[in-house]
Amino acid sequence: MNALKHGILSKEVLVEALHYRESSGEWEALRHRFWEDLQPVGALEEMLVDQIMTAHWRLRRALVAESGEITLSVDKGYWKGGQGTDVMMVWACWWAAPDMEEAMQRNWQGNSILLGWLEDTRRAVEREGLLTAVIVGELARHFSDKPSSLVVEFENLLGRQGLEAGETGSTALRKTQKSEALALVDERMETIRDRRERCMDHEDSNEDGRQAAAVLPSAEVLDKILRYETKLERQMDRAMAQLERRQRMRRGEALPAPLSVEISDRS
Repeated sequence: MNALKHGILSKEVLVEALHYRESSGEWEALRHRFWEDLQPVGALEEMLVDQIMTAHWRLRRALVAESGEITLSVDKGYWKGGQGTDVMMVWACWWAAPDMEEAMQRNWQGNSILLGWLEDTRRAVEREGLLTAVIVGELARHFSDKPSSLVVEFENLLGRQGLEAGETGSTALRKTQKSEALALVDERMETIRDRRERCMDHEDSNEDGRQAAAVLPSAEVLDKILRYETKLERQMDRAMAQLERRQRMRRGEALPAPLSVEISDRS
C-alpha cells in the first residue's frame, strides 16, 4: 500500500508531457532519501513528509525553469546579434543603404563578400591579361550599379591605362598594366581582410556582452520565479515545523517554546 500510495503521488507531482518528462527514477530516489532521513511514523507524519518532498521537487523544477529562461535569453541574443541573422534580411539592409559598399564594410559577412568579388576580378584580369571595361562592369553590377568607391578606383585605372594604350600599345605596356591592375586588387583585398578581422573581433566582443547580459531572465520572469520559490520555501518550512512538533509529541519530548514577537507602538 505504501508503494501504491507513492506511485499515485508521483503521478500527481511529476510532469509527463509529450516533449518533456520528469524522471520517476529520480523521484523515487529522492523519496527514499527523505524517508530514511525523516523516519515518519503514521499517516500524519507521512503526509507531512510528502509535503516536504513535493515542495523540494517543485523548487528543483523552478531552478530548471530559470535555467531554461536563461538559455532562451542567451540564444535569442545570439541570433539578434548577427551571428545567426537571416541572409536575405542582411542583403535587404545593404541594398536599402545609401552607400551599399559602406554598409557592407560594417560587418564580417559583408567584407567576406567583397573579398569574393575582388577574387573574381583578379581571376578575370589574369585570364584576359589586363583590366577591361567588361571586368569593371561586372564588379559594378555586384553593387546594383550604385555608387561605389571601389568601382570608381578601377574605372579611373581603366581610363588612365586606356590613354596609355592609345599612345603606345606595346606588349611591355600591356604587362605593366596587368601588374598595376593586380596590384590594385591585391591592395584592396588586404585592406578588406584587415577590416574583416576587426569586424569579427568587434562582433565577438559584442556577442560576449550580450550573452553576459542575458544570463539573468527578464525582470517579469525573474519576479515570477522568485515568488514561486518563496511560496514553496514557506510550505516546506511549515511542514518541517509541523513534522518536528509531531515527532517530539510522539516521543514524549518537550516542545520548543513558540517564538514571541514584540510589537512596539511607534505612533
